[in-house]
Amino acid sequence: MIPQDTQLAGEIAAVEWHWLRPHHEQGRLYVVAAGLDLAAVALAVARDDCAAVHGWLAAGTLAKADADQLARWNADPTRALNMLIVQPFVLVQERPTTH
Repeated sequence: MIPQDTQLAGEIAAVEWHWLRPHHEQGRLYVVAAGLDLAAVALAVARDDCAAVHGWLAAGTLAKADADQLARWNADPTRALNMLIVQPFVLVQERPTTH
């Protein structure tokens, strides 16, 4: 059964980077850009919406973590990120910083 957008939005969890690192090392971690809705991207992945997913990949708004992101997260392994699991992938998005 394919989840609904509202169901996925309710499953977004804040997790620390050190928990996500093994998923990155296995090549299963994808970063969703701040301008995209994490639940909507997860739904497109779950539904195998190739056009949407390929568009985000081509635009770089859905991508593997880059060197700068990894350096920031490794420097602060308890940094919280929003996460959704869409087997076999783990989608993450940086949490907005509050000042």
